[in-house]
Amino acid sequence: MKTFDKKTMDLNHDYLELLSEKFPGIQKTVAEIVNLNAILHLPKGTEHFISDIHGEYEAFEHVLRNCSGSIRSKAEELFGEEMNDDQLNDFLSLVYYPAEKLSLLKKEYKLDHQWYVDNINRLLRLCRLAASKYSHSKIRKSFPENFAYIMQELIFQNAVKGNRDDYYAQIIGSIIQTGAAEDFIIDISKTICKLTIDHLHILGDIYDRGAGAHLVMNTLLDYHTIDIQWGNHDILWIGAAAGSAGCVLNAVRICLRYANTSILEQGYGINLLPLSLFASEIYKDDETLDKFMPKISDEIPDIDDKLLAMMQKAVAVIQFKIENEIIKRHPEYGMNGRMLIDKISSDKKSIVIDGVQYELNSSFFPTIDTEYPDKLTSEEHKVLKLLIESFTKSEALQRHINFMMSKGGMYKVFNNNLLMHACIPLNEDMSLKEVSVDGQMYKGKALLDKLDEKVRRSFYIRDDTDIFWFLWCAPDSPLFGKDKMATFERYFIDNKPLHKENYTPYYRNIENPQMALSLFEEFSIAEQGGHIICGHVPVKAVKGENPIKAQGLIILIDAGFSKAYQKQTGMAGCTLTFNSYGMTLVIHEPFESIQKAVKYGVDIKSEHRFVESVSKRMLIKDTDIGKKLKKQIYYLEMLLYAYKTGYIKNQGDS
Repeated sequence: MKTFDKKTMDLNHDYLELLSEKFPGIQKTVAEIVNLNAILHLPKGTEHFISDIHGEYEAFEHVLRNCSGSIRSKAEELFGEEMNDDQLNDFLSLVYYPAEKLSLLKKEYKLDHQWYVDNINRLLRLCRLAASKYSHSKIRKSFPENFAYIMQELIFQNAVKGNRDDYYAQIIGSIIQTGAAEDFIIDISKTICKLTIDHLHILGDIYDRGAGAHLVMNTLLDYHTIDIQWGNHDILWIGAAAGSAGCVLNAVRICLRYANTSILEQGYGINLLPLSLFASEIYKDDETLDKFMPKISDEIPDIDDKLLAMMQKAVAVIQFKIENEIIKRHPEYGMNGRMLIDKISSDKKSIVIDGVQYELNSSFFPTIDTEYPDKLTSEEHKVLKLLIESFTKSEALQRHINFMMSKGGMYKVFNNNLLMHACIPLNEDMSLKEVSVDGQMYKGKALLDKLDEKVRRSFYIRDDTDIFWFLWCAPDSPLFGKDKMATFERYFIDNKPLHKENYTPYYRNIENPQMALSLFEEFSIAEQGGHIICGHVPVKAVKGENPIKAQGLIILIDAGFSKAYQKQTGMAGCTLTFNSYGMTLVIHEPFESIQKAVKYGVDIKSEHRFVESVSKRMLIKDTDIGKKLKKQIYYLEMLLYAYKTGYIKNQGDS
């Protein structure tokens, strides 16, 4: 038995008294020590990393349900000799989409008693395999309430063949006879997914471009264990929900740019009518709207393309005016060079940037007064006010953003990996760059910690909502990582070199292992087995680019979930899994549709690449959870010693 000196016991006396209420007596304390020590020697659970979803709900949902191919691997292990490829795909579509698959099979009259028996038994076998690395206690907690006892009996079957075969067969028969088979299949399929992935990491940019970010958020709300590293597109919507004018305007403009009005109107109840009425009146005679025509979209919006273009231009002009005001309020942002609207010539045909005059592709700016270029007209002010009210009063949006605040942050260190969306601000020599926040200079980890604190304060107190816009697009933002966001130039200047957004030193040195190792030191990451995992920058596999950087120390997992990027990347996203055997990068081809997945068993085609395998299988004792369990064991052993030495009265054992 471990012993403790009196000084240590005295320092922890109050905590030991509280702990004794939960474990009142020697027997219960010993039982918990034995239980926790046993858990430490179970295999490490699987982590699943996903980044840059950008509203692509169906592809995200499928990757989440198939656990980046992990469930397929388990099914092939179990049923590879029993099923051909078509049968396996059909079965897996049941696992991924049980409710939808059952509905289809019912319409096709394919559900009979034997089908239920066969498939329930297959699902039970798959669930047992998925559960094999966990303690019985954790497995029980994963069971849905309605079928918890039944699943416990069936999953923890007696291994001795024949002893209780009739008993188990009767349970399954009763499930079918009572009409509960479909509900049971749905619940056990969800349990398989829950047990296959122990923890989900979302590395930012849930929002924008695709139309289904609100549906993605609905899915994440119910996920069993998750953390989120905010991306600049997420911080944009956090800022919009907090009432930041700059963020509201950018969020609306991007939705209009990709014809994704459903997320605004149906998803979050944002009223676009005042904007559409204003834009259709002010910009009805504009013949230069080609740059504002909507880009790729899966949905057919209720608004025609020309009106969408007029609305987008109207919002963009208001945005550039508001951004001028933000930059004036915050000289510490160092963004004076982005104040462009006041550099438009008096005839509105040209603009001077960095001393060079460029022709504008449109001179139709009816709301810009060249004497007071960033002053809103009364109509623009009214439109902006109503948009801000819609965002701040949207119950659905506030629910989603509050969840993102509770589960999210600027970064996370988890199991010796630094998780973040984009980058760390660096100087040209790769040293940590100092950035001004609230009048003080911060760098590295201290900068991210300060920004995390400021985001939370600004969201809940709303005393400085400009910080969200800074994090969205400023060169010194850890969530952006470029020298500018060239929105104005892309809209109004046909000079391609001006459209280029240059990466900051982090990305220019991303292949340099020394940069990675210096950041390991800053964030207390051990070199052995450590990684920086981030997204934000699409990996152009079509040009031979590798997502694995800096000799394996940095892994980029943004590879084109968004359809708008897939021509550039040559793939449709990549995800990462980290289990007890090591890390695997999973590169996905485009997903067709949930409908085809259900009807024809179409899965996402994926390529698996080992990033790193371990020589010895990782156990829970090797993880962050293991560290917490070891700490709990330490205090339980102190409590046990206190009971046995009479330091605390042993009240619980009779």
